[in-house]
Amino acid sequence: MSQFGYYLKVPRPNTRPFDMANYLTSEDDVVMYLDLVLQDGGPAELVGALGPIACARAMTALPAATGLARESLYRSLSGERPPSSGTPFVVRPLDFTRSASSSKPNAAPGGGSG
Repeated sequence: MSQFGYYLKVPRPNTRPFDMANYLTSEDDVVMYLDLVLQDGGPAELVGALGPIACARAMTALPAATGLARESLYRSLSGERPPSSGTPFVVRPLDFTRSASSSKPNAAPGGGSG
């Protein structure tokens, strides 16, 4: 009991778990999200980011494009397991191109100054 002889019962807020897919509403959002993950995350974070992107793009077409069962895709894209040899088969149907850039401006290849 409190000093007043009773407890205050505070109602719990009615909230849902955070789902990044709800915030990926445009291609620009997807590209920005993926770019941030590539800058700051490792391989597991990258695979974990593919799940919300696939959900935002309607996961229904992905099983047919990859040949994997829907449940297997959810497990693979959860980010809870490391990337596997099948990960590229999931990335291709999401229509991403691969590119790389240097974090050092005007850096010459091989580390030389030119």
